[in-house]
Amino acid sequence: MQGKLFNYWYFRDVYTKAKQKQHIRECQFLPYKTGFLDIYDALDMPEDRVELKPGEQPWYFGWSNCHAETAEEFRRHYGRPYFLPEGSENNAVDWFFIGSSGLGAQMHIDNVRLPSWQAQLAGSKRWLLVPPPECYLQCRRFDVVVQQGDIIVLDTNKWYHQTFVQPGAISLTIGAEYD
Repeated sequence: MQGKLFNYWYFRDVYTKAKQKQHIRECQFLPYKTGFLDIYDALDMPEDRVELKPGEQPWYFGWSNCHAETAEEFRRHYGRPYFLPEGSENNAVDWFFIGSSGLGAQMHIDNVRLPSWQAQLAGSKRWLLVPPPECYLQCRRFDVVVQQGDIIVLDTNKWYHQTFVQPGAISLTIGAEYD
């Protein structure tokens, strides 16, 4: 996995050069509490905000990469995690989450086809996990801080989860579904 290659500026460059920008805008975009309208709006931040200079607002957003042109570029730099069996991954859509400390995703469950893995390429993120109702009496709630180089694997369709970007480096996570 390429933690040093993948950063805000890399994504900005790849998406700026992409030929089918309208198709890219049709991929799912998660602005969280930033007010960004789409991936291009998010990748058009002033440098001072990207670097979270004093007086600038924190930022955090996520998106699915459902566009073949950009997927081909990204997939040149990483593959399926070593612990997943060959052929187990759904290669159709990757997910990226990037942002500064102070923000994250609110408590939710996902509506995706399969369980997923997420690799922390830069920074760190705290995950608060709450068991699904059918497991409530036997499972416990817990939280974990995922550091750069860690991978978390869970069924986000069943486990309620909330994330908090930790102070320090910009958090960058990449993930995909697997079967």
